[in-house]
Amino acid sequence: MDTEIRIRRVYEEPSADDGLRVLVDRLWPRGRSKQSARVDVWLKDIAPSKNLRTWFGHIPERFDEFAARYRAELDTNPEAVSRLRGLISDHPRVTLLYGAKDNEHNNAVVLRDYLRDQ
Repeated sequence: MDTEIRIRRVYEEPSADDGLRVLVDRLWPRGRSKQSARVDVWLKDIAPSKNLRTWFGHIPERFDEFAARYRAELDTNPEAVSRLRGLISDHPRVTLLYGAKDNEHNNAVVLRDYLRDQ
């Protein structure tokens, strides 16, 4: 894969070198306007299911199990994965945006690694 995939918290200021900005959360980030977030594409369907997100609760000790379950969900969601891969193939840089406060334990980290591993 030639595209550089970055991850960034949607609450950070957008950068001119972000490339295509893709929100990968199921819910729109609280307190962030569409204009200030500068999201190019919102892929709700690539996000973890509500049940998985609720179970995880951003508890770091659950992250490994969350990652495994989320990867399994991605495996059964080829349409959303294919759509994201199509977007990635059309751009030299893509930034996956997420709303979680934890920069290491979130769905965008899992998604980026999932895309790189395949």
